[in-house]
Amino acid sequence: MKFSADVSSSSRKSRRAHFTAPSHIRRKLMAAGLSKDLRKKHDVRAIPVRKGDEVTVIRGQFKGREGKVLSVYRKKWVIHIEHLVREKVNGASVPIPIHPSNVAITTLKMTKDRESILSRKADGRKARSERA
Repeated sequence: MKFSADVSSSSRKSRRAHFTAPSHIRRKLMAAGLSKDLRKKHDVRAIPVRKGDEVTVIRGQFKGREGKVLSVYRKKWVIHIEHLVREKVNGASVPIPIHPSNVAITTLKMTKDRESILSRKADGRKARSERA
């Protein structure tokens, strides 16, 4: 059911908006869920992933593997995780790309900005639950 007249419900337009999104919007689209204990601690479900976060792969071939995020490659919609590499035929190692929706953040790299984001999201969540 469509709620907002300002947003199209067309699949074609949604796909175009997603795949042509600029970098500052891709940051939000490339959010990852928090682990159960972080979710309970901060009262937030998901947050944009960033370099330095520690994550666990929860879906796919590399399920269960853990590591630190080495890079967030917004242009290709993927993140690269420490120790998740593949050896090429010539012996060089290349990082394996993982989509952020397939990982859970286990440790956040905290900054002042990140703390304000978490508190703002938690406050909004509390306000919504009080209205309901």
